[in-house]
Amino acid sequence: MSSHNLSLGRTQFGKPENSGKLLPIEEAHQLLNEWVGNDRLRLHMKQVAAVMRAWALEKENADELTALKWELAGLLHDADWEKYPESHCRVIIEKLEEINIDPELIHCIASHGPKYFGVEPETKMDKMIYMFDELSGFIHAAALIRPTRYEGLDAKSILKKLKTLNFAAQVSRDDINDALSRIDVPLEEIIGFVIEKQKNVI
Repeated sequence: MSSHNLSLGRTQFGKPENSGKLLPIEEAHQLLNEWVGNDRLRLHMKQVAAVMRAWALEKENADELTALKWELAGLLHDADWEKYPESHCRVIIEKLEEINIDPELIHCIASHGPKYFGVEPETKMDKMIYMFDELSGFIHAAALIRPTRYEGLDAKSILKKLKTLNFAAQVSRDDINDALSRIDVPLEEIIGFVIEKQKNVI
């Protein structure tokens, strides 16, 4: 994450009357294509979106609308990172507020890096995007250096790599541990879930 001061300076986002108003998934992809030129960054957001959606459906027994909310949070959480690095999170938040999107979705995006944006994860959706954001990228980096990529990749090897601090050094182990402390699920289980749900995302 950037060393710029990214603090959003507020913890309230959107308007309560917009609860349940979501962007159609096609429009979210369109926004991504317009704002993000970097294929790797786009893939990262698609992977986090896939994992978020799957977790909502399989672990939280979410309905379709809630699952879409989780998916959109994953898809858009870094939408402004490439184009507006010094205003990361602020630009996408303002965009979503402007088009009257659900405040829970906006808060989720705002909370995906509490020590950067100054917004604490509150809901389960907030806590899981914080967890998945760093972990998803780390797992993908680990898969890329293997001849068989995701094939045969398991949680044990990821746990070992997390202890190798010079591997994917830009991934904050502190953030992963902080995120883990907020949810009642073993890290090994989360890693296995991420591997399974993001391996076929292209």
